[in-house]
Amino acid sequence: MAGLNVSLSFFFATCALCETARRAAKALLPTGAYASFAREVAGAAQLAACCLELRALAEFGPWAGGVGPDLLLTLLFLLFLVHETTFDGASANPAVALQEFLLAEATLPSTLLKLVAQALGVQVAGALTRRCWSWELSDLHLLQSLLAAHCSSALRTSVAHGVLVEGACAFFFHLTLLRLRYSPPVYRAPAVALLVTVAAYTAGPYTSAFFNPALAASVTFQCLGHSFLEYAQVYWLGPLTGMVLAVLLHQGHLPRLFQRNLFYRQKSKYRSPRGKLAVAPVDTHTRIGVR
Repeated sequence: MAGLNVSLSFFFATCALCETARRAAKALLPTGAYASFAREVAGAAQLAACCLELRALAEFGPWAGGVGPDLLLTLLFLLFLVHETTFDGASANPAVALQEFLLAEATLPSTLLKLVAQALGVQVAGALTRRCWSWELSDLHLLQSLLAAHCSSALRTSVAHGVLVEGACAFFFHLTLLRLRYSPPVYRAPAVALLVTVAAYTAGPYTSAFFNPALAASVTFQCLGHSFLEYAQVYWLGPLTGMVLAVLLHQGHLPRLFQRNLFYRQKSKYRSPRGKLAVAPVDTHTRIGVR
């Protein structure tokens, strides 16, 4: 139980530190620099650090802390609920940033800056999390620190099946984001957290259900068991394909590339009258003028 308390303290400290960084950056930086860079760094770092700690709990928790699957899923739901509430509009996901670009809601320079910020955030989170594990505050962290160089791969199925699983998870995730993007956060945050939890429960045994290219690269690309190309196919190609299909299904086209709707027929806002036009009756008693 002591190991679980240390992990809970780690989650709380990570979220508090990233929230402090967000508020400081929002107060000190221009609006554009904060929106496109600072909040993405903070959001990606918060997401990656919590994911690394949660994965350590999943691997060593049953032996070091008595942590079961039900508790892990509950923690995952609560963490994503906190993430959706505190991210302040950050996506912390390269696929979401590219989705905004395809929807013509973000410019190319802004999108590229977000991708760099997300890559930086997950790298910082990985370094700080492993540094925290080296302090060996619990048996869980001791085991994780000893075995960090020999991590097990998150991909536990064939590459083709992994691409399908990650693509399907990303498809439903992005479709949900598109359907709820104008909904109040009080409805959107629980829905997204529940979807992520269900995806982790169903797809977790196969690929760990990342559907986030930056997060997957930080957590499992350095682990033995598969090549970089195989990881890239599953955790980059799969989610990006699922995202594009979700945008196509929701919008009917990719607004950034072309305007013609491929799937849905555009309805005109002007309705033409139905039926035949009535012919005015001819007045046979009209007087004819005398020449």
